Amino acid sequence: MSESDSSTDPLLNDDAMAQFPVPAFDELPDDLQERIAAETDRAGFTPNVFSAMAYKPSHFRAFFQYHDALVEDAALEREEIEMIVVAVSGVNHCYYCNVAHGALVRIYADDPTLADQLVANYRTADINEAHRTMLDVAVTLTEHPTEVEPDDLEALREAGFSEEAIWDIAAVTAFYNLSNRLAMFAGMRPNDEFHTLGRE
Repeated sequence: MSESDSSTDPLLNDDAMAQFPVPAFDELPDDLQERIAAETDRAGFTPNVFSAMAYKPSHFRAFFQYHDALVEDAALEREEIEMIVVAVSGVNHCYYCNVAHGALVRIYADDPTLADQLVANYRTADINEAHRTMLDVAVTLTEHPTEVEPDDLEALREAGFSEEAIWDIAAVTAFYNLSNRLAMFAGMRPNDEFHTLGRE
């Protein structure tokens, strides 16, 4: 891989996760190095999820390919995706995703307090009824998946979500339940930078 011309070089933090070793950047396959360098250039630092997932390159590729599909081919606004992530991560008590995606909620919603409200109790957050319905279904799917009923999908339709958006609500919820559990199992830690992003 050619040397990045980014002002910020990729740095895979040794403390990105507690339970498994973080690999050396220069020992990764070229495609992983390129993806991590691009994300580092975009964010200004290397998010620890990239450091952690690089432990198993085949899983890194599949994980971020699905992540990218959820974001790039979404019938939801990016703000809505991140709201789902934070509400789901809040009920799952996933430290990494609460902090990292909390920062993204603040940025995409242009609201410095919304993420904290969603983590604490999305039901009392300052959100509209459509978004409350969206999060009700996402949290039910997270906590009690056998209790999701056709009426829940109908409630989303009545709230104004398209069929594709309803699928995306479930897909984002399912993906981040996976992500939460893997992050918690591996002991992933959010970068310090995430704690302050979007608060001003």
